[in-house]
Formats: sequence, C-alpha cells, structure tokens
Amino acid sequence: MTKPTETGAKGGLEGIVAAKSRLSAVNGSVGELIYCGYNIDELAGHVSFEEVVHLLHHDHLPNSSELAELKSTLIGFRELPQGIIDLIKSLPSDAAPMSAIRTVVSALGCFDTTAEDDSMYAQRRKALRLIAQIPVATAYFHLARQGKALPPSDPELGEAANFLYLINGEKPSEETVKTMDMCYVLHADHGMNASTFSSRVTIATLSDMYSSICSAIGTLKGPLHGGANEGVIRMLQEIGSLDAVDGFVADCLAQKKKIMGIGHRVYKVLDPRAPHLKRMAQKLSAELGEPKWIQMSDRIAEIMLKEKGLHANVDFYSATVYYSLGIPIDLFTPIFAISRTAGWTAHVLEQLSDNRLIRPQSEYVGPVGLKLKPVDQR
Repeated sequence: MTKPTETGAKGGLEGIVAAKSRLSAVNGSVGELIYCGYNIDELAGHVSFEEVVHLLHHDHLPNSSELAELKSTLIGFRELPQGIIDLIKSLPSDAAPMSAIRTVVSALGCFDTTAEDDSMYAQRRKALRLIAQIPVATAYFHLARQGKALPPSDPELGEAANFLYLINGEKPSEETVKTMDMCYVLHADHGMNASTFSSRVTIATLSDMYSSICSAIGTLKGPLHGGANEGVIRMLQEIGSLDAVDGFVADCLAQKKKIMGIGHRVYKVLDPRAPHLKRMAQKLSAELGEPKWIQMSDRIAEIMLKEKGLHANVDFYSATVYYSLGIPIDLFTPIFAISRTAGWTAHVLEQLSDNRLIRPQSEYVGPVGLKLKPVDQR
C-alpha cells in the first residue's frame, strides 16, 4: 500500500488562509489592527462599542439616526426569557462563568422561535439579540451565584454601562464607563482567531446562530485564547510584589514555563491594543493609589522583551484594567466574550453571505499496510 503524500502543512493551520473577510485585518509584522478600513488607533477612545457593532455588521460607521436605532434595538433585546432566568438560578454557584454562558446561549436558541429561520433578516436580528443578552446573562449568573436578586436592565444606559450597573448594583461613573467601553472596542474583533474560526466552521454547515456562538465561546474559554487574561492577574498575585518579579521570571525562563500575556501567534511586534490598555491601567492604578500591579507588569514586559524579544499582548494589560475596576477575576474572560460577540456574529453573517462548507484535510502520519490478525492472536 502506498503511503499518503505528505502535504508539508504546519500544525495549527499556521499560515493557511481560511477565508476572505472585509471585517478586520491583523498585520502582525507591523503591529496593526484594522476594523473595516479603520486603524484601531482611529477608533479606540473615539467611538462607542455600539458604533463598532454597526461598523462590523454594516461596513460603515453609523450616522446619528442609525446609531440611535441600533441602541434602541439592543436595549429592546436585553430582557431574558423567564425560562433562561430559571436556568441561570439553577446552575451551580461554583460553575465556571464561561461554562454558564455557553450553556445559557445554547438554551437561548431553544427559546427563540426564529432560531431555525435562515433568512438574512432573521439572522441579523438573532445577532443583535445575542449581543444584547450575553452581557445580561453574564451579570445575572454572577448575581445568582451570590444569592442576589436579578434586577432589570436600565434602558437609559448603553451596553458597557448597563453591564457595570448590573454586576455592581449602582450606576457607574462616566470614567468607568469610558474605560469599559474602550475595552469592548479593543476586543470586538481580531481577524481569524481561534474562536472566530470556530464560529465560521459551525455556521458553514448551515447550523444556527446560537450553535455558532456556542462554538466560539467554548473556544475562547481556553487559557491559550481568552482565558489568558485571568492567568495574567493570577500570575501577578502569585508574584506578590515588584521586588519578586525578576526571580519569578528567571525561574519561569529556566523551566521553560509560559509567561501569561506575553507573545502572540500573529504579532511579531507590540500588540497595537496593548498601549491603549496600558494607559488605562496606569491611570486607574494612579487613581486607586495601588501602583504595584502596573509596576510589576511593566517589569515583566521589560524583561521578556530583553531576554526573549517578546512583547506584551492585549491580555497582559486588560487583566490589570479589569482588576482595578473591581471586576471578579473569573469574569475577565466573559467580558472578552461579551465584546467579541460583535465580531463573531459579524463573521457568521459574512460566512452566510457567500457560504462554502469549511472542510480542511489532515496529513496522515500513521502506519500503513497492516494485516488483520484473529482476535486470539493479537
């Protein structure tokens, strides 16, 4: 028997172009991120998350009436079905929040009478419904696991502000909202990352929107993807103080352990999102009078750049930002999911607009020509 021809393919589909997309471009050699033609530096701190949702879904930034309509639609979609609320309350209080969100999104498909409607109008409505409901479901799980009441959303608040209001029980400050909103903008999309690829693979089978987003959430949950930001703050807590950083990093390098939040599969230079988050982390640390987290982060980044030529990525500083805002560590990745739902749903809609089943090949490296032996001779 002839052995199958070797393809020379790299592991992890490295270097393989899986789709053409108008949504975002990650130019790793120069550290550039583009959303629909706009450099992320043009958008971060200058447009709201809702404007980025419109940009990704419609290929242009909204005018005032389009933005008002989108905000109104999202606000109208926030309320969760009673069955979903009952489900959230029934989940174990020690369940991982990402597992809870994945479960809730799957269940939302059962409560949506349009879940199997494949018209583009229905798909767009489902996309917006998920963008509006995932933050509420996340906040409700967080409240329910503490035995707290689940208050209604505030229709006067935007997406970032409403999420902060729900988890904290009070209206957030303008500065806190700006910070969270920018985090949403920076995380909204990022090329053909692992979770986005998962969502496109699922919808390419002509499955439904909810299944596609469940696939994405399950993929984002991993510590080599969205879970990295939780790993960063736990690492900083383990180190404990600035004077312990050098020894910790030296030990990790000697044992070839991964430093969370350092390095990126695509970016060969500084992640363009990192400077925005670093500035926010510095500002928050100064306001709180607790500078050690950003000081430790800066020292780790300095050492890793000098010793390994590796830069900090978006997770490295987002961890300090979220922690400084008082957000529980295990909600860091869910916040990533909340913002990335904008990009996931946009990619699902794009895939459906010119769909072809995604079916790559694998390179067989096992034996050939084996002969069957009777069971008593094996």
